[in-house]
Amino acid sequence: MNRQQTGKYFFSQEELYAYKEKGYLIKENVFSPKEIDTLLSSLEDAISSIKDRVPTGETYFLDGKRFVDIGNTTVQFEHSDESEDIRVIEPVSNLSSDLDDLMESPKIIDPIKSILGTEIISIWTNKINLKVENGGSGFDWHQDSPYWIHDHPAVGSLPNVYLAFDDTYKENGCLRVIESSHKLGCLPGRDDGTQLGGFFTNWEAIYTDAEVFIEMPLGSLVFFDPHLIHGSEPNTSSHPRRALIMTYQPGKGPMLKTGEVKEITASRVGDSK
Repeated sequence: MNRQQTGKYFFSQEELYAYKEKGYLIKENVFSPKEIDTLLSSLEDAISSIKDRVPTGETYFLDGKRFVDIGNTTVQFEHSDESEDIRVIEPVSNLSSDLDDLMESPKIIDPIKSILGTEIISIWTNKINLKVENGGSGFDWHQDSPYWIHDHPAVGSLPNVYLAFDDTYKENGCLRVIESSHKLGCLPGRDDGTQLGGFFTNWEAIYTDAEVFIEMPLGSLVFFDPHLIHGSEPNTSSHPRRALIMTYQPGKGPMLKTGEVKEITASRVGDSK
């Protein structure tokens, strides 16, 4: 890490070591409940806006799962037949100026600069993951790096940040990870004859004795390596589980879906805490 990286939110040497050893680091209560309420209001507006545009998009199915491309935005729906519940929107920052500004918060980008060891970073992609109460589907074990291997020359240098908009716990399908699995690098997918199987980690590489459930309060962040095996279980609770996942890259690179270069040179978001 650059020794001049001494701002308020940069990782300490101990935190950076823990991140590199485990493949993830949790920072609890980074954003206040009031800040989260404001962001959720913006998120609901973005969801409503994209829902209105779904009929104009291009609909397709992969393994029976419905996707809709609306310009440079992809919307994935819940798996049940005819469900209108949205599961994923990628990217989401282009739908809300508040969410776009959030991605330049020093609370987020200072730790990312610590991880990447550079002051010059840009946004690679971002998405909202939505799990409705009483049945929101889970995400099978996977790494993020295989999704991007044909789109970026250095998939190991694309760290993620997960922002919890709700308290997360086992019953509502919190993030779960296999600790230190990032040290295995980019692993092969499943050759199971399905369209999406290649994106899910081959069962032979998964050792669940190192599984960790990331239970934490709303407003917390998890920073995690693109090679870290992770996933989540269905939401069986009566409460939603909403999360924003932001991915960054070193240097000045184009975003995955839009091709826009979103370089971060200085925060546009004030430090309110």
